[in-house]
Amino acid sequence: MNRKTALAAAVAAALTLGTAALATSQNVALASAATQSGAGFQAMSTVGRQAALDQAAKDAPAVAKQLGLGPDERLVAKDVLVEQDGARHVRYDRTYRGLPVVGGDLVVHRAKNGAITSTTWAHDGAIKGVAGVTPKLSAQDASKTAERSAKHVKQARTTNLDTSQLVVWAVGKVPVLAYRNTVTGAGDAGANSREAVLVDAASGAVLDQYEVNPEIGGTGNGVNVGQVTLETSQGGSGYTLTDALHGSTVVYDSYNSPQSNPAQNARTFSKSTNSWGNGSTSSRESAAVDASYGLAKTWDFYKNTFNRSGIRNDGRGAPAYVHVDNQLLNAFYDDSCFCMSFGDGSSQNGNIPLTALDVSGHEMSHGVTAATANLNYSGESGGLNEATSDIFGTMVEFSAGNSTDPGDYYIGEKLNMGNGYLRRMDNPAADGSSLACYSSRAGQVDVHYSSGIANHFFYLTAEGTGAKTIGGLPHNGTPCNGDSFSGIGKDKAAAVWYRALTTYMTSTTNYSSARTATLQAAADLYGANSQERYIVSKAWAAVSLGTALPDPGGSTSSPSPSPSGSPTGNPNPGNALTNGDFEQGATGWTQSANDITNSNQQTPHGGSWYAWMMGYGSAATETLSQNSIAVPATGSPKLTFWLKVTTQESGSTAYDTLKVNVNGATLATYSNANASAGYVQKTVDLSAFRGQTVNLQFAGQEDAYLSTVFLLDDVSVG
Repeated sequence: MNRKTALAAAVAAALTLGTAALATSQNVALASAATQSGAGFQAMSTVGRQAALDQAAKDAPAVAKQLGLGPDERLVAKDVLVEQDGARHVRYDRTYRGLPVVGGDLVVHRAKNGAITSTTWAHDGAIKGVAGVTPKLSAQDASKTAERSAKHVKQARTTNLDTSQLVVWAVGKVPVLAYRNTVTGAGDAGANSREAVLVDAASGAVLDQYEVNPEIGGTGNGVNVGQVTLETSQGGSGYTLTDALHGSTVVYDSYNSPQSNPAQNARTFSKSTNSWGNGSTSSRESAAVDASYGLAKTWDFYKNTFNRSGIRNDGRGAPAYVHVDNQLLNAFYDDSCFCMSFGDGSSQNGNIPLTALDVSGHEMSHGVTAATANLNYSGESGGLNEATSDIFGTMVEFSAGNSTDPGDYYIGEKLNMGNGYLRRMDNPAADGSSLACYSSRAGQVDVHYSSGIANHFFYLTAEGTGAKTIGGLPHNGTPCNGDSFSGIGKDKAAAVWYRALTTYMTSTTNYSSARTATLQAAADLYGANSQERYIVSKAWAAVSLGTALPDPGGSTSSPSPSPSGSPTGNPNPGNALTNGDFEQGATGWTQSANDITNSNQQTPHGGSWYAWMMGYGSAATETLSQNSIAVPATGSPKLTFWLKVTTQESGSTAYDTLKVNVNGATLATYSNANASAGYVQKTVDLSAFRGQTVNLQFAGQEDAYLSTVFLLDDVSVG
């Protein structure tokens, strides 16, 4: 059996908000640390971008060989971003014997002379351990398992529109052959909600599950957003809601087609006059006006701010469907059909269509995420996915300048919510469910609630701490660590997030890796010693993730304190070990496998690097050691380290173990029975070795059934 995984690949993600209208018609830094427009990237024409993608495709075999990928692996060029100085970032998806590799994406960073300078991986290195691509489990049995195991929908069933696809699941340490199944049932988004369930193709174990078109968690308020201008098209004897200026985006009346196939009964909106909607739900056009206007404003935001032409940066608009399904309290983007769907709400919100301005911005931004980092819609990466849409949906609201819906950091404030909003970025915890501060349980809560951590970070980066009124609404940026500071402004904060998303994040990025990505993005845009990068670090510390960098301005203010139990770097300056916090990679250590890693599949205790031992779900051994350690000659010397144990085993029997050996003697043993929700500090007495030079070894052993993961960090002898 294979190790338990906590992340998932998102096929589609929930949308968010819109407004109305009428009318016609790791790491490559920049050459300069000066402020860059468009998050530092060149504007590219459709033809130019395609030429860059074609070249990336031609380079793919050589790149795969240079990166050490296996003969059965292929790289598929997905996106190319070009710096102002000609350096570029090429994003690839991966296949294995023709099957898509979930979690196999990577970004190759090239200098302006074309040389590869670094690579950002979702799954480090080549695909190893997959015996073949012939499943032991039949597709029918996998579908039945998915129906039985679905947790997001009730009475799950497989319809003729649902799929069962063979993939290589590389989200975990050991890739496995799996089925990605889709089931339909009653859920939060309506009677035809859909859920993806990943099933191990050998053992039948459920690897992960997530909503395919996840609900946004709230509802809309009214379609009358004031008189606005729309871009429409004229043909024959009338007009249609086809926006030729924004990729020929078409808004359709879905006529209550099921959310699994919104085009089933769809018709174009067409009429002889060019005046649309009446500002109420009595006209089916009113919701379409909202959607058309909101999507156009979202397109304009990405184009004017980041030189991005549409969702996939190829100048192509995605079709949008309003009046989807019946009593659908949801809006969503679906990458499989490259389309957006908007429900009419339900009795829970007075049947208000989900077509507010920030909803359109949120949903179209899910498409941008799918086209770039493709953050898995599960675990911490799912929270980052949702937050990205909240961040850019909010920025669309600011950039639209609509007096009926002024910019603010409330999500869904135009929706008919009991407390007046769906989410708040300045104070996420105000809704009673969202997380405002990072904790080890962030990967276990609903992604709409874990998104609060990144939303809070973004607000604090942009606006800083303290109370203020924005868009006529009260805001209060309250940090988790009691710090106080000013923000860098929403435009710079958005540029940092966009660059981090498109350049340094991958499908498996977690919160710790997101911090690293945004710090690198800030350094690229504004300089490594810039005030902007410093504030980014302050904002992360203010949501309980890491510590602030030293103030580049030389102020006497001390860095923000690290959250309890989550220090960054080596907490013991008197450490007799070399590189005890692993922040220098494998320096000083000898490892039998590539255990020392900065992979974002797991979370370090501090900093970015840690040791990941075991987790195979099959018989295996590993060792991690360091020699010639001078144990102090006075006092009570001890070995301390932080250990996190997660397991598929149950009970108190020690099936899988991690032993601490000093000079060949076992001083401590930990096992699956020591499983913990987070890191726990361990202490081993070294008094018997006082004044000696010793060899330290961590030795892991796993039996043939079920997996146990041992994570080590911040190891110290003193």
